[in-house]
Amino acid sequence: MGRAKEIIVKVIPSKIANDFVKKHHYSGKVVPNSKLHFGAFLDGKLHGVMSYGSPMDKSKVLPLVQPSLWNEMLELNRMAFDAYLPKYSESRCIAISIRLIKKNAPHIKWILSFSDGTQCGDGTIYRASGFVLTSIKQNTGQRLDVKTGEVFSQVTFSAHRPNEKDYWKQLKKLEGWQLRYIYLIDKTCKITVPILPFSKIDEMGAGMYKGEKVTLKERKLSGEVESNPSFKLDV
Repeated sequence: MGRAKEIIVKVIPSKIANDFVKKHHYSGKVVPNSKLHFGAFLDGKLHGVMSYGSPMDKSKVLPLVQPSLWNEMLELNRMAFDAYLPKYSESRCIAISIRLIKKNAPHIKWILSFSDGTQCGDGTIYRASGFVLTSIKQNTGQRLDVKTGEVFSQVTFSAHRPNEKDYWKQLKKLEGWQLRYIYLIDKTCKITVPILPFSKIDEMGAGMYKGEKVTLKERKLSGEVESNPSFKLDV
């Protein structure tokens, strides 16, 4: 794993985390629901952030895992790393953050996260970290302001700018996919929806890596590996 073993992960203030996310996340935006922030430090400096919090609509996702009470799950709703961190840093940092959650918040039973295939990728890091794939659907809720380059999601736009419907209609529709991943901390819980094989990503044409359309098969043929054989997410 090389220098990835030297990374220190610890809780950081929201102000520091949000400033980093705004600078390094592809969206340039934070999620207001994020309440728990982990920083990834190497050589004494912050090079990555993972932000956890409640989903935008928890009532819709809570039934995905049972038994699961209102306060027993979190969404990893922002993850941003700069180019300084070495290979395998993301999967290591996710594992450490989940271990810290398990130790300090033992009531949390599972983690939810989504991959935005419209702008970023199809969840390479989640697959490498032991998450399971539970949904692939077309993402029709994102639009682009071609003049400014800013991208909006329909959910957050409607919530924060309800009086600008005409502006929303003028924005360019973006095509892509949204993939949903789940990690069970409490192995006695059950995922209530079908677990999809990763091959389903290629079957549906939902593969994307670093903003470019590409299949998982093409990545493997080009030597791009999806997992770290020397590291397992075991919490």
